[in-house]
Amino acid sequence: MSEQQTVQPDRRTERRVVIVGAGMAGVQTAVALREQGFTGPVALIGAEPHQPYDRPPLSKAVLLGTAEGSAFDIDFEELDIELQLGRDVTGVRADAHELDTLAGPVPYDVLVIASGAEPVMLPGSEGVPGVHLLRTLDDAARLRPVLDQQHTVVVVGAGWIGAEFATAARAAGCEVTVVEAADLPLAGVLPAEVAAPMARWYAQSGAELLTGAPVARIEPGSVVLADGRTVAAGAVVVGIGARPATGWLAGSGIALGPDGSVTTDAALRTSLPDVYAVGDCASFPSARYGTRLLVHHWDNAVQGPRTAAANIIGAGADGASQLLTYDPVPYFWSEQFDRFVQYAGHHGDADTLLWRGDPADPAWSVCWLRDGALVAVLAVGRPRDLAQGRKLIEAGARLDPVRAADPAVPLKSARVDAP
Repeated sequence: MSEQQTVQPDRRTERRVVIVGAGMAGVQTAVALREQGFTGPVALIGAEPHQPYDRPPLSKAVLLGTAEGSAFDIDFEELDIELQLGRDVTGVRADAHELDTLAGPVPYDVLVIASGAEPVMLPGSEGVPGVHLLRTLDDAARLRPVLDQQHTVVVVGAGWIGAEFATAARAAGCEVTVVEAADLPLAGVLPAEVAAPMARWYAQSGAELLTGAPVARIEPGSVVLADGRTVAAGAVVVGIGARPATGWLAGSGIALGPDGSVTTDAALRTSLPDVYAVGDCASFPSARYGTRLLVHHWDNAVQGPRTAAANIIGAGADGASQLLTYDPVPYFWSEQFDRFVQYAGHHGDADTLLWRGDPADPAWSVCWLRDGALVAVLAVGRPRDLAQGRKLIEAGARLDPVRAADPAVPLKSARVDAP
């Protein structure tokens, strides 16, 4: 090649990727683009003014004051990722390939929606003094004095976040009452027979659990239940669920599901060209489970961005590259009441439930099978069951139900089909 000959860059690789949401899913998308060789401009827009941070420590170390923050250890400047923090995105004009923000329009060539989820508020609780959520770094900062001063705390909702906060509050010496509208904790998440043993964990930790107790209203200093009972509350923490933070997409033409999630295809593309969605705000079709999944957990926010980044790069390279599909085995964990709880899979259409161990013991597991194949596993203090079970689910392995129900038999040894 002569000195006059130069290789011109493929301008399609210089497309500008704009990511809305600076949580785990957004950050991981930006990082994955760079790790996979994307050289074009990447902008990461976050509504919060803080340096991007991880959320799980908020209900643990940050809340208890054993860590000051959980900022990602990522050199965004070194990676040439443009951060636009403290900037609210209010809409998308897909025809113009622009985002609307209060500070003016932001152009994009490729848009990645990673706006996460937002907590569901208890009707009538907005503006009541002493009512808290636990979703952001600022929420955790406001709650730390509550724990430091050992207030009497009422937690509304006995889901994952309610249990984790109750655990932290008890560790801080607070008197804790958890009120749950359903008859058991984790209602709608786990079958009643699996959730029932978990209800006992509250009393064992010194927290009071009131089930079948819908909240009528919250007043300063108390929570009034639907049956007329009043529970004293120096502070109230509402943890009744979360929903995709997608209200800003109204009128954009981007299709949303009945649950408010951005509905993507298996490649994490939305209904509009050049727009992808990842993390808590997006649902995707699972061939493994034959249904659309909306997964509000950390692992999904780490794994999905790698697929989205690869597809963005592949589409930009020649427009005809084979797209990667995203069909993970969902996974999450929860630390509560001195127990490490892990779950992998999706048990929605399982036909068999197997216990491994006695739920009265410190460690036990539950397996769900469909047509003999393992589809989900819940492990309490049995990390080996989870690790082996996750691999078996990925392989679509069939299990001998008798051996699988024996906690002394390693799960992998209960497999009946050839590995």
